Amino acid sequence: MSPPQQDADPRAEDSYSDSDSASDILNTANDEGWEDVEPEEDSQPVVGLFSADVYPDVRVMLKETRERYNFDLVKVQKEFDLDFLGTIKLVNYIRSEVQKGNKSPDVSSKSVFDDDSYLKPVLDDDALLYNLEDLADDSAEEGNNEKTTDKRVAELEEELELLRGQFANYRLAVQTSMSEQLQATDDSVPAKPVATKSEAATRIEDADEGYFTSYSTNTIHETMLKDAIRTDAYRDFIYDNKGLFKGKVVMDVGCGTGILSMFCARAGAKMVIAVDNSNIIQKARENVYKNGFADVIQCVRGKIEEVTLPVPQVDIIVSEWMGYGLLYEAMLDSVLWARDHYLAPGGLMVPSHTTLRIAPYVDSDFVDSHVTFWKSVYGFDMSSMLTNIYDEAIVTGAKPENVVADSAVFLPLPLHTITVEELTFLKNFEVTLKEDIDGLDGWNIWFDTFFMPSPTSKFNDNAIPSDMKKEGFVAFTTGPFETETHWQQCVLLADHSERKPVPLKKGQVIKGSIAYKKKEEGSRALDIEVKWNIDGVEERKQSWSLQ
Repeated sequence: MSPPQQDADPRAEDSYSDSDSASDILNTANDEGWEDVEPEEDSQPVVGLFSADVYPDVRVMLKETRERYNFDLVKVQKEFDLDFLGTIKLVNYIRSEVQKGNKSPDVSSKSVFDDDSYLKPVLDDDALLYNLEDLADDSAEEGNNEKTTDKRVAELEEELELLRGQFANYRLAVQTSMSEQLQATDDSVPAKPVATKSEAATRIEDADEGYFTSYSTNTIHETMLKDAIRTDAYRDFIYDNKGLFKGKVVMDVGCGTGILSMFCARAGAKMVIAVDNSNIIQKARENVYKNGFADVIQCVRGKIEEVTLPVPQVDIIVSEWMGYGLLYEAMLDSVLWARDHYLAPGGLMVPSHTTLRIAPYVDSDFVDSHVTFWKSVYGFDMSSMLTNIYDEAIVTGAKPENVVADSAVFLPLPLHTITVEELTFLKNFEVTLKEDIDGLDGWNIWFDTFFMPSPTSKFNDNAIPSDMKKEGFVAFTTGPFETETHWQQCVLLADHSERKPVPLKKGQVIKGSIAYKKKEEGSRALDIEVKWNIDGVEERKQSWSLQ
């Protein structure tokens, strides 16, 4: 699931006032698949009550608000028997509370929002206030399903005329309210103290927002979908095991475009809950509708740790969570949270296992192009660029000849049982050189992924994907000996700036340890440390960052 390494977008995509949300407005001319919606020609896009998401019309927004935020505006309107102006106050009250950061506003009593100050619109040109007749439509439809069509149309026409009259009164009330409030100066209202955040917390929050923003564009999803090794593996496992999915409830964590969700729906799943906190969820929803799966797949926007799901538990969790070096991005943390809170006993994780591998790396050409290059650039000494050059883990594709020993598994991850705490670790490894080398240039790290059909399936931690496929299982590797994937591998270059590499012989054993640790609490970046000892010839320790 790794996005291209790029600068994080500092804008919060869930900011209530984010002007960029306008770019997510769906083209109503293409809304053929919106479930249960037949928008009129004059329908207007409307901003959500609890987010900056823009919906093609009020009905779609209300449906999403019920599913994602468990808030039914029409129900509240009916419970308090609100007239037109009362509904105006309710809407503006909710919007004002959300702007303050309160996404669970108190609606236990009508008195909470029964104040003329809430007649003033919170949003300029709030389309919801101009389309409140749609609420009346929904409310009336729920209680009059048995009435004839002609009678229903007559009722709606009467309601519309009433609403038009009420709206004229509303315009006058708003103008009066605004005039009164504009007379008060800003200094008359004491400023509320703003809670300060630590620099680290702010940095992590910005990076987190940038992470989800990076998944809102087509480019990364195109890259992932065109990675046939990755996408074919998920498709093949799901289609080859339709018996596991038929009639089951599936959750797709980090659904992206919705491709895995649609695989599951086509395989016979009874319900698929597709969850993503990126704006890509809007396109996923369209993809679902256009491919005829609106009655099976429900798209939910938000972090899995925060959203409300329509079911208490699921039978299967499917997710493509893997990042560079496997654990970059820390998305697995969220998948394991979903497992612990929603997966039914005996439920299935897809994929079910991954393993991390390490091998000694030799590539003088790459070292020359990446390091030596800076010593003479068009005849100029740019060696200042070498500062900290050995501190970064490099995502690149290695060739088989660059790996000079059989790789060693240093961390098996059984997805049904592994915990978040185990993702920070220090593990030992041992490899034996298969050939003579002039010196060790560094280390190469990759991961293998396996799809077992049962949480109780026997699995060998040293399993090789090519061997597993011969036995009829679905598996793939991101290593250098098979077709390259978009993950490539992580190369950790050894720092030889102060000491020359030591020549080594075939058969020499390298013993070492490798540690993975988040750069800081809540961060999606990784710090990797490797210690190694070569038969007493060389003993080293070095750290790299993957960010």
